[in-house]
Amino acid sequence: MIGRLRGLVVDKTPERVLLEVSGVGYEIAVPPRTLVELPPIGDEAVVHTHLHVREDAMALYGFATDDQRDLFRILLGVSGVGPKVALAILGTMSPDDLRRAVLTEDAAALTAVPGIGKRSAQKLMLELRPKLELPDVDLMPTHSPAAEVRSALEGLGYQSEEIRGAMADMPDSDEVESLLRHALQVLGRQ
Repeated sequence: MIGRLRGLVVDKTPERVLLEVSGVGYEIAVPPRTLVELPPIGDEAVVHTHLHVREDAMALYGFATDDQRDLFRILLGVSGVGPKVALAILGTMSPDDLRRAVLTEDAAALTAVPGIGKRSAQKLMLELRPKLELPDVDLMPTHSPAAEVRSALEGLGYQSEEIRGAMADMPDSDEVESLLRHALQVLGRQ
């Protein structure tokens, strides 16, 4: 199995990166979050990888950290979750956000992922809970600020696709009011 590659970034597209390692070009599918974290074309990068083998194809998936890769592997172990859905989850949520959502049973956070509805999110949370190493409940907030903002926007009548777009580039803040204000400004521009 190919677990990690170090080489020159030769090309970047929204869905993949081409990494040259000792004269061999590896085409690696990456989530958008990882693509942003990679250095520019021509610089050296380290990519933590997972080789996914099927009957008809072999695909290499890459991540900026080994934590992201390990979480990708856990997600692949959940029934109904393939590489595309696992990449979408990690492209939408950080590993800590996913753990927090599972710990606080915030199914609405998972519905922000394209292709995951409410029922799929609940099923995913049930299957992930025993597989993830979750911190003590006392250390995590019972409701994340993002969950409260999502709930407020739903209460105002916005659809899940609109909410997903408004929450895509949320600033780092623990204040629900400022996050809600930001989301409403984004929605107002649409």
